[in-house]
Amino acid sequence: MSIDFKADAVALTTSNDSLSGVADLARQAKEIGLQIEDLEVTLAEKKEAQKELLENRIPEALREIGMSKFEMTDGSMIEVKQYYSGSIPANRKGEAFEWLRSNGYDDIIKNTVACNFGRGEDEVAKQFAEFASTQGFDAQTKTEVHPQTLRAFIKERVETGEEFPMELFGAWVGQRATVKRKKGNN
Repeated sequence: MSIDFKADAVALTTSNDSLSGVADLARQAKEIGLQIEDLEVTLAEKKEAQKELLENRIPEALREIGMSKFEMTDGSMIEVKQYYSGSIPANRKGEAFEWLRSNGYDDIIKNTVACNFGRGEDEVAKQFAEFASTQGFDAQTKTEVHPQTLRAFIKERVETGEEFPMELFGAWVGQRATVKRKKGNN
C-alpha cells in the first residue's frame, strides 16, 4: 500500500460547506483511519519478524559456526549478547513477594499508597500522609517490583550463580543479536 500525502491533502479540501462535503470529509477520515490500522498491523508484523531474527535465528546461526559477533562488508556490526527478562505472573505476586522478603531482597519491592480527592480538597490532600486513615478516605495501595529492577535482580542472580525460583518470577535468559550500522550507512 502506498500513501500519497500530497494527493490526500488536496482531497481533504472542500469548496463548500454542504452536507455532502462534510460526508466526503468523513469518508476520507474513515479511509485514512483504515489505512492507519493497516499500517499498524504491518508494523506489528514487521516487529515480530525482526524479533524472531534477532532473538532466535541470528544467535542460533552464529552459535552453529562458533561466533558471537562479526563485521559486515558495509561496516555494520552484528553481535549476540545475553539478555535477561522477567514478569511476575499476577497470580503468583504474593508468593514472589514472600520469597523476596524471606530471602532478604525485600528492598526491591515498592509500595504505593494513593487516595483520590475531589475538587477543592487540596489542603486535605496535602495532609493525606499523616491523616489518610482518620479522614475517611479510601486509600488505594499498590505493591510492585519495577520491571527494570526485576530485570537487574534476575541478571545479578544468574551472573553470580545464585539459585532462585526463576519460574516464580517469570524469568528467562536469552540471546539477542544487535545490529549496529556504521555511521552514514542505512
